[in-house]
Amino acid sequence: MKTFALLLLLTMSASAMDRLDALWMMETGGNDQAIGKAGERSRFQVKGDVWQTVTRSRDYARPDTARMVASRVMGRRVSAFASQFGRQPTDFEYYALWNAPTQVMSGRVSPKVSARCQRFCNLCARDRVGR
Repeated sequence: MKTFALLLLLTMSASAMDRLDALWMMETGGNDQAIGKAGERSRFQVKGDVWQTVTRSRDYARPDTARMVASRVMGRRVSAFASQFGRQPTDFEYYALWNAPTQVMSGRVSPKVSARCQRFCNLCARDRVGR
């Protein structure tokens, strides 16, 4: 799995990686069939109840559907963040909005979530080098 993820990152580095691509890499490393411990599905590891707020489709392994769902979910969360804080989220806050939206909205991100957020920031920064 780690080898596949590394190869995928090297392939993707030829083109720009946006935050959703980075989110996908963080969540599953490119595995569209992944199912998380809490039943999260798709390349983005979306919980079923959250998925159903966007679409009735249950085709979790379809990349374009998964991306659309993640994009809409994050659009709502980013909008709520911007309304509350008067600015767009940083990469760190963006990933926290994905994994622990209540924590980031309260301004208290746990050390465990914070460590994952930092890895996400590193992935986003790595891709921005040379742009």
